[in-house]
Amino acid sequence: MSFDEAKKICDKILDTVGQYFVCKPPVLRKVLVAALANGHVLFEDYPGLGKTLLARTFATTTGCDWKRVQFTPDLMPSDITGTKVWRFNTGEFSLMKGPVFTNILLADEINRSPPKVQAALLECMQERQVTIEGETHGLAEPFFVLATQNPIEFEGTYPLPEAQMDRFTLRLSIGYAETREEELAILSRRNHWQQDDPTGFIEPVTTSDGFAEIQRRAERDIYVDQQIMQYIVDIVRATRESPQVTIGSSPRGGISLMKVAKAHALTLGRDYVTPDDVKTYAIDALSHRVILKTKYSLEGGIDDRAIIRNIVEDIEVPKDFMRK
Repeated sequence: MSFDEAKKICDKILDTVGQYFVCKPPVLRKVLVAALANGHVLFEDYPGLGKTLLARTFATTTGCDWKRVQFTPDLMPSDITGTKVWRFNTGEFSLMKGPVFTNILLADEINRSPPKVQAALLECMQERQVTIEGETHGLAEPFFVLATQNPIEFEGTYPLPEAQMDRFTLRLSIGYAETREEELAILSRRNHWQQDDPTGFIEPVTTSDGFAEIQRRAERDIYVDQQIMQYIVDIVRATRESPQVTIGSSPRGGISLMKVAKAHALTLGRDYVTPDDVKTYAIDALSHRVILKTKYSLEGGIDDRAIIRNIVEDIEVPKDFMRK
């Protein structure tokens, strides 16, 4: 697959998903970029905004399998990863795979389950493998977690620990339709389909293997100049030095920011990263990795996204970086 072919497939994915899912175009691109960066997305959003529809259409368009897990208080880790069961006909244990054995996993309301269930995804999201009763099994390629949590209802929830939040490449929000025309388009399309799931109308743009190849191209073939890397490091380190922050971004945050900047460059047809690629994703890649001091988290007035925005605005942008 050539670089131009990879870019054309990305354009077709965005166009096809956009025909079935109505939202701000940058949101679709960011979901695609996170997937190309071999990362995961956490949606903090209100109910009924189409997160399941987005997962379905994205999976079908990219030729990937997908599964959905509704996180509830009674969920067990084995309900996600799988377990071994005794087969009387063979006289031995066999693996019953859980829903993580897929390409795209929709973890709906992930904070509704206790920490031990949330922790079942840690190894899956980072190492792309799962250990069941001492035996390690590799996951499919690509593997992409799309998780959701409600930002307004906290009764009966278990806040995601820092280690879990750090596994998510981007934190996004779909948000409500901005205009009357967009909301009318949602109703019109639903009336045209005559059903809630339109994936039967979608022709896949590529295959799971083809999408994995684009992931590899984004990783291998996009040039990142030393000046750009230093720019990313300056941003990440500034999150730790902010007087409003108790804990700043981890090194994994800087790696995630670099990877999504590379994937974003590919979707735009460039084989090198610019400062604008970094700035576009800094807030989404780093804001969920910082912890505000108690004074600011209780009093309000400023949030983690505003802090990252201010940091990006204050740091000098490199102008003499090399292009491939």
